[in-house]
Amino acid sequence: MTAPAPGTVVTGDPVFAAFCAAGLWPGLGRRTAAELPAAGITAPDAVSADRLIKLPRVGRQRAERLFSSFLSAQPTYDVVELLVGAGLEAKLAAGVADTLGPDAARRLRDDPWALLSLHGVSLADADRLAIAVLKGADRQDSRRGRAIVGLTLRTATRDGHTVLPADLVVAALQAEGISDPAAAIIAAVESGDVLEHEPPEPTDPDPALRALSLARYGMAEELVAEAIARLAATAERIADPASVRTVAKGLDTAQAAAVAQVLESGVSLLTGGPGTGKSRTVAAVVKLLRAKGTDIVLAAPTGRAAKRLEELTDHPAVTVHRLLGAQGMTGGFSRNEEWPLDADVVVVDEASMLDVELTAALLEACPDGTHLLLVGDPAQLPSIGPGHVLGDLIDSGVVPVTELTTLYRQAEGGAIARLATAVRGGELPPVDSPDREVVVVPATGSAEAARRVVQLVTDSIPRALGIDPAGVQVVTPVHRGPAGTIELNKALKAVLNPGDGAVWGFDVGDRVVATANHLELEPIGFANGEVGVVTKTGDGSLDVTFASGPVTVTGKAMSDLRHGWAITVHRAQGSEWPGVVVVLPPEAGGMLSRPLVYTALTRAQQHLSIVHASGGALARAVREVDVRPRRTRLAALLAETSG
Repeated sequence: MTAPAPGTVVTGDPVFAAFCAAGLWPGLGRRTAAELPAAGITAPDAVSADRLIKLPRVGRQRAERLFSSFLSAQPTYDVVELLVGAGLEAKLAAGVADTLGPDAARRLRDDPWALLSLHGVSLADADRLAIAVLKGADRQDSRRGRAIVGLTLRTATRDGHTVLPADLVVAALQAEGISDPAAAIIAAVESGDVLEHEPPEPTDPDPALRALSLARYGMAEELVAEAIARLAATAERIADPASVRTVAKGLDTAQAAAVAQVLESGVSLLTGGPGTGKSRTVAAVVKLLRAKGTDIVLAAPTGRAAKRLEELTDHPAVTVHRLLGAQGMTGGFSRNEEWPLDADVVVVDEASMLDVELTAALLEACPDGTHLLLVGDPAQLPSIGPGHVLGDLIDSGVVPVTELTTLYRQAEGGAIARLATAVRGGELPPVDSPDREVVVVPATGSAEAARRVVQLVTDSIPRALGIDPAGVQVVTPVHRGPAGTIELNKALKAVLNPGDGAVWGFDVGDRVVATANHLELEPIGFANGEVGVVTKTGDGSLDVTFASGPVTVTGKAMSDLRHGWAITVHRAQGSEWPGVVVVLPPEAGGMLSRPLVYTALTRAQQHLSIVHASGGALARAVREVDVRPRRTRLAALLAETSG
């Protein structure tokens, strides 16, 4: 941020303007940013505490704070300079600084394709930056080839794959004009970011069976396999299986067997659909172990699931991230091999949501001799992050699994449980629910579906069933279109909490959903997928109450909040609400799968409305599992380590 030459007039600096408009100046709200030019602050050299005091609503203390936060944002500002010079969006700078660290600008000058390590950056963007910062940028540059290998593997992780066959990576390199794909792969492996995996049978010379993974996921899968073998080998029986009799009242044979399994095995799984008594079984485990004085900790991937687990077992439960002491944005955890969990038994509910990295962190924090019980429903959607942990553990055959199949909620006449069980088995029966526990609302297209959703949430459900709109959640498979999250949230806000969005588009009373983890915020942060309500707005800050508690949201974390009256099925996973409206618009047709439909339906506790506008696509999705299997190495690694 150099001073202008004497005699020059400071006019609007496009880099400075882009930096402020992108919300990269910590503590500077949108309204105050718009008032900078009037105070003569249009370039970095014009920023001073004395000038900032001239802004409306800014006193000496706040001016000092803003000035120092501007100086501390220098590394981000340097990145904005590079991006704007290449015609790229300034808002990318926040992610670049997070990913590449304080000397991000220097690293980008050395290797502009390092930009590809960011989510949402295309190869064309990185090529534009390369043309702007390198003399004689070349398509065959070895840095470019290496980055394309990483990009191809990272893109595959968005579909949940932890590994890709090498020939698919070669094809991707050729498609981008790389003339020596083998050299690009070698460079990527030598950089340490990518691992190469030989075929499982060393005698098999077929190089086509070679596979590649990003090192972080390849290593996480290896860690999980080794840790499962370690816990299985070091577990000692906690109590005599006969002691299960003390808590067996009301348990069926399978449920009692699951309780006994936890006492014996280092790692065990409890699976089944809704209404099969998984929670009742976990409550029996807790009761038995507490009577024995055994240390037990309960956790779940989301705040709502942890709260529900706590209510059902009458024992404290936390999110997995909090259990492991997640370190804010760095993604690290304070509980690990050096500082393991202090528990004899660890129970994790909603285990279908565990991706491979979180599982690796959890297992690393379990010392030898710990008993781990994973509870989940493999018919639900797999984790948002890469891996297929619950499915791979079941498929490997190395961990004892108790599957509960008797539907107890059905005996009590639960239409939601009946429908969910049918869908889980691949059938879509006509809904039979005279008490309106399940209602199907047909619609002819997206626009009509959206109108029906707003009518159900704001009028029909509260009026006919007495469920307050605050207890109703809309779930949709899509973000775009009239019945996607973006438009539905606008429409629902207009009726339920009208306002002009005082802070970054949010008002007091707005429902919000988190789209990333920010556990560094005071007092306890929030996790991806948590839904909360805005209770207070400040200048550039929001107070939000989530299921896990109140949080003050500031700075970059603000951009990871969205309105939350309507959320995607993936974000809803692991949470339940009294009333749920599932909308299936025509544009969701290609995305529908049995796990997605099943996960959506099972979010409802008392009432489920299905706004159905997807025609025959729904029955087809339920009939054919049609979910593309995730490519992972974990099942094979588990079989190998235990064998």
